[in-house]
Amino acid sequence: MDLDAYFAEHGSGGKPQETGEGAEMAAGAGENFRSGFATLIGRPNVGKSTLINRLVGQKVSITSRKPQTTRNRIQAVYTGTDGQIVFLDTPGINRAKNKLGNYMLRAAEGTLRDVDVILWLVEPTTFIGAGERYIIEQLKKAQGHTPVILVINKTDTVKKDEVFPAIDAYRKELDFAEIVPVSARTGANTDELIRCILKYLPYGDPFYDEDTVTDQPERQIVAELIREKALRCLGDEVPHGIAVAVERMKQRGQIMDIEATIICERDSHKGIIIGKGGAMLKTIGSKARVDIEEMLGCRANLQLWVKVKKDWRDSDFLLKNFGYNPKDTV
Repeated sequence: MDLDAYFAEHGSGGKPQETGEGAEMAAGAGENFRSGFATLIGRPNVGKSTLINRLVGQKVSITSRKPQTTRNRIQAVYTGTDGQIVFLDTPGINRAKNKLGNYMLRAAEGTLRDVDVILWLVEPTTFIGAGERYIIEQLKKAQGHTPVILVINKTDTVKKDEVFPAIDAYRKELDFAEIVPVSARTGANTDELIRCILKYLPYGDPFYDEDTVTDQPERQIVAELIREKALRCLGDEVPHGIAVAVERMKQRGQIMDIEATIICERDSHKGIIIGKGGAMLKTIGSKARVDIEEMLGCRANLQLWVKVKKDWRDSDFLLKNFGYNPKDTV
């Protein structure tokens, strides 16, 4: 049985209705144009940032194989002929271990109050653990006023028939407005997801211009791109406790001069990040420069330093200094 046949047999909570193709927005929003806000929530490492980047069409949220890569509520914007979706990509919901963890948890839960539709991203498995049940309890509180769409990601990692038991397991836990299997990595069924989300948005003019893909400042995007490359290059050698502060960005003709500092918690971590003869830091900078130049549309002269700030994840002052403002979660 394929997915179309499954949803035909099991009724609602499956395939979204057609609402038109998502390409470039026509000049002037018509009376059938929809616009609103959607949030993605889920456990760490289920692919939220990858899905955001896929739906928007370019990188606005960083990804790595480490959990909780996203630390802020990233606003990304999809604009098509039928509507505009403003996505809030949140940190993965996990038990907080420090003040940074508390900030990330509040950021994730706070978005449930602010949106028109909630997307819960899960993996194609029948196991529903304590973390998933915690999310279910949060969704039950919001379900009375906000539709919840279950998005089963990573369908490319299992056989198609293995998706059906996961659908049945989750639909017993909550009354979902829709259930949409996708693959953020390959893009499979993501067009259907867009059309499905648009169904639940109110009619209205777009919030952003059609060429806007994120509301994040360039400086913050640069910092996140550097942190992404550091996480990928370092693997398990350095724990997750690194941040990046962009000290200076200045245009010089066709070149953007950027000075940034990678913050870590221990002296031993500093040595690992720098590497023998500065090799690791050079690799991080080279990989980050490629994405930064693509994002800025010009050459970048990137200079990186490494500093130790012990226990920065438990310092309110340093958290705010690195861009994690608790007021943003209120």
